[in-house]
Amino acid sequence: MAFWQWGDASAAHLVVCVHGLARQGRDFDTLARALAERSSRPIRIVCPDIVGRGRSDWLKDPMAYQFPTYAADMLVLLAHLHQQSPVQTLDWVGTSMGGLIGLIICAQPELPLPVKIRRLVLNDVGPVIQPAALQRIGTYLGETGRFETVQQAADATWAVSTTFGPHTPAQWLALSQAMVRPHADGGLTLHYDPAIAVLVRAASQDSAAQGEAMLWQLYDALTCQTLLLRGALSDLLSPGTALAMTQRGPKARLVEFAGVGHAPTLVAPDQVEAVAAFVLND
Repeated sequence: MAFWQWGDASAAHLVVCVHGLARQGRDFDTLARALAERSSRPIRIVCPDIVGRGRSDWLKDPMAYQFPTYAADMLVLLAHLHQQSPVQTLDWVGTSMGGLIGLIICAQPELPLPVKIRRLVLNDVGPVIQPAALQRIGTYLGETGRFETVQQAADATWAVSTTFGPHTPAQWLALSQAMVRPHADGGLTLHYDPAIAVLVRAASQDSAAQGEAMLWQLYDALTCQTLLLRGALSDLLSPGTALAMTQRGPKARLVEFAGVGHAPTLVAPDQVEAVAAFVLND
């Protein structure tokens, strides 16, 4: 597992930022830089590439690309970071898939964490995933393409990522730099293993209902302070689910961003401010 580190590697306050389904850890460059610069105390920000993405290895078995694997890998990473420098305060920022990994880990106190997660940020995700969003994602997931330049790849990914909300060309190009790797036949391709799409496309209504029930059970078990971010135009996290999340379990504090769908990239100043205020304030 590759990971990107910001701030003070010896700091006792660790913030882990975990990306979405087809993304990678460099998505958090802007947020991580802001947290490191604004914190009044030493802080360490770690942004992993979940297996099958970015610089991390790919799995031989596509059926292993699922949450138990991701959660187990994160426990190993956290133990490794704790061994490097003892962790006293642990916060988790998770976008979409990364939020669900955090929810799964945070809600099970018997898991071997260095310390309990203090604060959890769920970025445009909750126990209920709207089927229309999965269908939309399924239309492009696994199609990694071939491109001559990063700009060409950025243009292609923007075509399926307009729900992320307004970005300047420079912002989107910056987000796209780490989204490519060399293609075997020359040029570039998207960074992730196309096999991550196998289980997503195999999901059924029954499996979705079972997953939803399990996630609500986990959500209701949360005791940490929880911030829920939502793109006001999100097709993945419905207004009804977001409202329910403010009324049950940890009773998350909800912040919505106008003009943004799924999912906020945490690049815009108001999005960075929402996370920084939650994570850095005692």
